[in-house]
Amino acid sequence: MNDDPMNALGLLPLAGRLAWWGTSWLRGHVGPDDLLDAVLAGDVTHVVLGPEEPSGLLSALADLRTRGATAFGASFPAEGDLVGLGGPREFNDAALDVGEAVVVLGCETGLVPARVGPTVEWTRLEARRRQVPDVGEADRDLRSALIASAQRLADLDVARWRPEIADRLMNLRHRPSLVAAPGVPTRCVDLAARALQALEIADLALEDDGSALSVHEIDQRRGALTPLARAGRRALVAACSPEGWPPE
Repeated sequence: MNDDPMNALGLLPLAGRLAWWGTSWLRGHVGPDDLLDAVLAGDVTHVVLGPEEPSGLLSALADLRTRGATAFGASFPAEGDLVGLGGPREFNDAALDVGEAVVVLGCETGLVPARVGPTVEWTRLEARRRQVPDVGEADRDLRSALIASAQRLADLDVARWRPEIADRLMNLRHRPSLVAAPGVPTRCVDLAARALQALEIADLALEDDGSALSVHEIDQRRGALTPLARAGRRALVAACSPEGWPPE
């Protein structure tokens, strides 16, 4: 259990926090102070860079609201899987470089974050409409990928080369405790927590090659984990994309 609200907020990636809390703010569920506290989650400040002079996050979001923004949706792309992106290439490439971005629904704008010390700089770019994974389908795919990956990792004797991963696979009920913005469907909060859990398992297992004895064994391990990482990213995009949320 995470007792620190700032730490709990920080468990969700930057794009996910802005998608959840920015959408909640646009829809009148939270005020500007709650929005900033949740998105910053302990950072010193966030600034937005664009065609005009740099501005504070709240000022930039207010400007987007006047331009027709209706919601904020997140993307978590990886090489060969531009999930949650609709172009153009400049935006896709920028998002791919950092592994996340926000698409502003209603005004063809995107925001790509970059950490600069204790500050986050969001670059404002053109972003087109996109397709997002269905929440139910992403949920089923994640469950299936987790079962398949766990079995393949067991066959590869994960307990020998990364015992901490084996422990996590044995205790899947212990998930990140996320602080959700008002208005985010409960199903999406749960899906996001399970997606982050799957991505953490995949990242840990891919950090190094452990005690691999051959290129073949390394390839087997990556083959077991790549589908899990892909399913985790798609589930996180679905959970952080208001245009695809189911009704509560």
